[in-house]
Amino acid sequence: MSTYLAELLGTMILVLLGDGVVANVVLKQTKGNNSGWIVITAGWGFAVAVAVYCTNAISGAHLNPAVTLGLATIGKFDWALVPGYMAAQVAGGFLGGVLVWLAYLPHWAVTESKGDKLAVFSTGPAIRHSMSNLICEAIGTAMLVLGLLAILTPANLVPNSGFDKGFAPALVGMLVGAIGLSLGGPTGYAINPARDLGPRLAHFVLPIPGKGSSDWGYAWIPVVGPIIGGIVGALVYKALW
Repeated sequence: MSTYLAELLGTMILVLLGDGVVANVVLKQTKGNNSGWIVITAGWGFAVAVAVYCTNAISGAHLNPAVTLGLATIGKFDWALVPGYMAAQVAGGFLGGVLVWLAYLPHWAVTESKGDKLAVFSTGPAIRHSMSNLICEAIGTAMLVLGLLAILTPANLVPNSGFDKGFAPALVGMLVGAIGLSLGGPTGYAINPARDLGPRLAHFVLPIPGKGSSDWGYAWIPVVGPIIGGIVGALVYKALW
């Protein structure tokens, strides 16, 4: 149970800090309103690094069903644990969304845009084109999983240095920041089904003033795209290493 709890708490931290920076940028009358895309991508990179530091020693800090499925596909994770990990990750994403809602409680009513309110919780396309959006999410997640595995591969570690536990989480955060800056423009780079689905569910059930639709018609793309990409990224890694 400790590993499942770590995945839940780690994903909650990831979403709290990641969606929190989006809220700070897009909601009205915040200190960070309109501070821009660079702030969002930096905030998400830091969020990932902190969440990985908090849980890596307990659960391996997957915090992402695409990572869990990718690792299981290439034999680096037990398939029997996959359902529990994925359920914990989605639940953590939901709780993280609830905490962001609470942290920014007065700002929902003064923010008129329904789209901005939804953007705090979940991703959406800059240009809505299902196949292109799906491909973008798959490419970004493939790069995430390939990069993650490469960072942790034994050939890239200094023997007996503790590098993988000490500095690798920061590199994972840097990787997520790079993906956001380079590939985040078309879809907002969910690259994580739990990061999108969990908070989207929170948006759906929470009493947010004037919140509008949760855009369930798009919601399958940041789930299916990352799953495809995560498996592809893991297979590419296996072929190389």
